[in-house]
Amino acid sequence: MSENEHSGGISRRALVKSTAIGSLALAAGGLSLPFGLRPAAAALQQSLQPAADKVVWGACSVNCGSRCALRLHVRDDEVYWVETDNTGDDIYGNHQVRACLRGRSIRRRINHPDRLNYPMKRVGKRGEGKFVRISWDEALDSLAASLKGTVEKYGNEAVYINYSSGIVGGNITRSSPYASLVARLMNCYGGFLSHYGTYSTAQIACAMPYTYGSNDGNSTSDIENSKLVVMFGNNPAETRMSGGGITYFLEQARDRSNARMIVIDPRYTDTAAGREDEWIPIRPGTDAALVAGIAWVLIEENLVDQPFLDKYCVGYDQTTLPEGAPANGHYKAYIQGHGDDATAKTPEWASRVTGIPVDRIIKLAREIGTAKPAYICQGWGPQRQANGELTSRAIAMLPILTGNVGINGGNSGARESTYTITIERMPLPDNPVKTQISCFSWTDAIARGPEMTAIRDGVRGKDKLDVPIKFIWNYAGNTIINQHSDINKTHDILQDESQCEMIVVIDNFMTSSAKYADLLLPDLMTVEQEDIIPNDYAGNMGYLIFLQPVTAPKFERKPIYWIMSELAKRLGPDVHQQFTEGRTQAEWLQYLYAKMVAKDPQLPTYEALKEMGIFKRKDPNGHFVAYKKFRDDPDAHPLKTPSGKIEIYSSRLADIAHKWQLEKDETISPLPVYASTFEGWDAPDRSQFPLQLFGFHYKARTHSSYGNVDVLQAACRQEVWLNPVDAAARGIKNGEMVRVFNARGELRIAAKVTPRIMPGVSAMGQGAWHTADMTGDRVDHGACINTLTTHRPSPLAKGNPQHTNLVQIEKA
Repeated sequence: MSENEHSGGISRRALVKSTAIGSLALAAGGLSLPFGLRPAAAALQQSLQPAADKVVWGACSVNCGSRCALRLHVRDDEVYWVETDNTGDDIYGNHQVRACLRGRSIRRRINHPDRLNYPMKRVGKRGEGKFVRISWDEALDSLAASLKGTVEKYGNEAVYINYSSGIVGGNITRSSPYASLVARLMNCYGGFLSHYGTYSTAQIACAMPYTYGSNDGNSTSDIENSKLVVMFGNNPAETRMSGGGITYFLEQARDRSNARMIVIDPRYTDTAAGREDEWIPIRPGTDAALVAGIAWVLIEENLVDQPFLDKYCVGYDQTTLPEGAPANGHYKAYIQGHGDDATAKTPEWASRVTGIPVDRIIKLAREIGTAKPAYICQGWGPQRQANGELTSRAIAMLPILTGNVGINGGNSGARESTYTITIERMPLPDNPVKTQISCFSWTDAIARGPEMTAIRDGVRGKDKLDVPIKFIWNYAGNTIINQHSDINKTHDILQDESQCEMIVVIDNFMTSSAKYADLLLPDLMTVEQEDIIPNDYAGNMGYLIFLQPVTAPKFERKPIYWIMSELAKRLGPDVHQQFTEGRTQAEWLQYLYAKMVAKDPQLPTYEALKEMGIFKRKDPNGHFVAYKKFRDDPDAHPLKTPSGKIEIYSSRLADIAHKWQLEKDETISPLPVYASTFEGWDAPDRSQFPLQLFGFHYKARTHSSYGNVDVLQAACRQEVWLNPVDAAARGIKNGEMVRVFNARGELRIAAKVTPRIMPGVSAMGQGAWHTADMTGDRVDHGACINTLTTHRPSPLAKGNPQHTNLVQIEKA
């Protein structure tokens, strides 16, 4: 027996045995122990008692547009129960930020048996999901060598940080590619090929600034001042359904104002269900045609606000048409049929396009024209179409024509805005690489990078790409496969290792995208580390949540700051110093919060916020009103458009339409017109694939986050919505398995036969995890909609048109 196995002349084995006997005797109230064994026995007895519970503040930080506080009950270093915010009351502005069913299920994500635990490297083909465990040193050494080699051989433009939003709510942990720690590190190492736009908002974020100079909307709370609420494809009851979102206030505000609510959507959504005064179903991609039909009535019946149009707008009629625009190039001429297409946009014309009855279009126009003020808004579904840029600007025409911009109770036509408390983000050095591509174009940049140009493919920063993408970072994102379009085509591009040579994935689970990693690194979740995050969309109440580590780090999972810091060391001492600035993660958080307090002295102290868990403050101005200063004094507060006014006719768009290379079925217009598009309701392909298909954000997931939680899958099963008319024609009954297919792929899914969707249209929840045998028939049994969507981008933003699809549905 070695010396180390003795303790005070008693062997360790004997000590354990004696202590165990003694503890049993003590428990029975009997034997006393030798003095030397009493501390050990007491320690063992204490260890056998249940550990005291602790409650740790955390948050759900996924990309739903909400941001919800969680109170996680922990025992023995495990989360066993999840509560949500218990501060505040039921009066909006100090309400409880209650998490939805997704956030409340977070312990099933934290404790999920499929969590990634160790660094791994790929041993099979990309997509097969075959990996072997390696050490962190091997992983980081290999990563550093690959990154150095890529930069030396191809330059920094060959390194790309893929779009990701799995931790969009974090600060230090934030995954937004141009604001993440991965981006910070790459900017310290010569930069990377960046992107513009998002998968959520590419078209509207690109288009609205041509009208307003920005993309702002009134806060939802301002609905309390409205008489009419018109929502185009806006579904907060499902997309932002928590107390951190806006649905709660939407109801309270309408109760106070007694405003009518009209929901325009191909699907009868949960926002409409029981809350709306009227649901108007519309064909996907035709919202701009409805607007044109409404505009015709407003103009013919003198319901437009002519003084507003004269004073604040460019291009409504001939008197405000900018220099260089063609005669009759104004909006009024387009509506009345005096423009290039010589077609009057009458309600009859709009009805043929949209599928909405003529009398309902006329009635809606009169409601919008006479209700003062009217809150007209749009969700991000209508713009996620192949003609989404035109749609966004068209919907904005309704508040412009009626003078509802810049006033309480009105809106700009954009999606709702929010009040946010001061936040100081992790700083990013400037990116030395100025080239950008659309976030949706990365597969093109792998396959034909040097062929991509500014005027055909939307390359920004220079005329063309010089090199293809050779190295991809993917941190907390599932957009390599699951959330990107045309999965089968994407798979083929990624399997060719001669094209993209290295894919690094940092994540919590073996997602559909993680299977394509060359190096796979296990990250901590946001609730497993310290961070301070602000609200996202929350009406007129802002708040901060202080997250604390809910448990100790387990296995070999590491926080993103540690991963990037260790990699920085391997890239050189100068890179490491510039990246860390000599601070730990905790020191960064205190440093950033000190800057916040300096800007906003009314914030609590760092320690006080840490103790509180959540700090709330109502907007001191009551409500945010988009473009109010411009409305009050347009000369002192011009918009950020070239004219300083609302540009109904955009000379910049006219120039782009003239110079860019477009396909025959693509439209960029200086006016917010309606245009048919590929795979639209009137496309020739409907003879083979007769149903329009779009996706919607689903209660069971936030995009694909929470997609592997069993209770959510059981509560909200994956289904394709089908109108009874279309189902009967195909002999399909509710609940039956069907095959949904087009030329790009096929999936299997249960049918939901319901009158809550209009005929000729189908829909399914997006974000379901792709599950297919990619070496066999490639049929997706996970029912991921991106099995069926296209790589072809929208014309102006080069954004994803993932709601523009034609399919056929048959019994499986």
